[in-house]
Amino acid sequence: MTTTAVPAIEADGLVKTFGALRAVDGVDLVVPQGSVYGVLGPNGAGKTTTISMLATLLRPDGGAARVFGHDVVAAAPTVRGLIGVTGQYASVDETLSATENLVVFGRLLGLSARQAKAKSVELLERFSLTEAAKRPLKQFSGGMRRRLDLAASLIAQPPLIFLDEPTTGLDPRTRAQMWDTIRELVQTGSTVLLTTQYLDEADQLADRIAVIDRGRVVAEGTADDLKASVGTASLQLRLADPADLPVAEARIRARVGVQPVASAERAWLTVPLQDPDRVTDLLVDLRDAGIRLAEFGVQKPTLDEVFLTITGHGADTTAAEAEKDEVLA
Repeated sequence: MTTTAVPAIEADGLVKTFGALRAVDGVDLVVPQGSVYGVLGPNGAGKTTTISMLATLLRPDGGAARVFGHDVVAAAPTVRGLIGVTGQYASVDETLSATENLVVFGRLLGLSARQAKAKSVELLERFSLTEAAKRPLKQFSGGMRRRLDLAASLIAQPPLIFLDEPTTGLDPRTRAQMWDTIRELVQTGSTVLLTTQYLDEADQLADRIAVIDRGRVVAEGTADDLKASVGTASLQLRLADPADLPVAEARIRARVGVQPVASAERAWLTVPLQDPDRVTDLLVDLRDAGIRLAEFGVQKPTLDEVFLTITGHGADTTAAEAEKDEVLA
């Protein structure tokens, strides 16, 4: 007889409001154990607020959520014993050294002084911070702080780890190191829920991805599923004259029946295609309309195209979204 493992996370219709702002508007999630689950969206989409409810830091105003079968409201103390949380900003004391910070966290989690010291040595080595172990945190770079914050969340070796935009502001090399660490966490038995606004990060790490926009899940599936939903390929066009954009868009809609994603600044058009064989016909149409191309190419869809197609806008941060995210924080 086979049994199905209870999901690491189940969320049904989660809602959170701040006055008139409906920050999370009916989010549903199912995160299998032993996986990396990506939550993708721009700043202000509701990612951090969703994590805060799942981690018992905020009480939902509607819906329900369970962590390994335990209700996040009714069984909040049990849930807290099963999770580790790394937020967007380091929760460490800048006046203490890296070792002292980890020892403090260890003692707060119930480790003896000897156990806390041993754990700090192990984690500092794991995150390549041994040489900086005795330096005060105010001398740390942003990447070093992020690695130390992640180390602190792993002291108790929780089965579920929430990583809220863990690589924001990191240089490419440190980002790659963090990616390796996240993969290692899953290989050693943890489940990771990762929020990010970096499309390549979700593509590289996540087994499944939920796209959140304006407090709602607007798409969910594997990266390949999401890419397939917008076509088997995309045609990239750069026009010689940006003034031709409206005519080019009309021609594309008439020929292939889809709305291209336009970037007026760079005179770029991205055209999702279910049938790449229609590229030739489309290029002939554009030539007949007198539209000159500076360059073009066909490629498989990226998560960037997925996000643009599903939401109608990019995953960058507008001023309004950034302001809303400050409210949520």
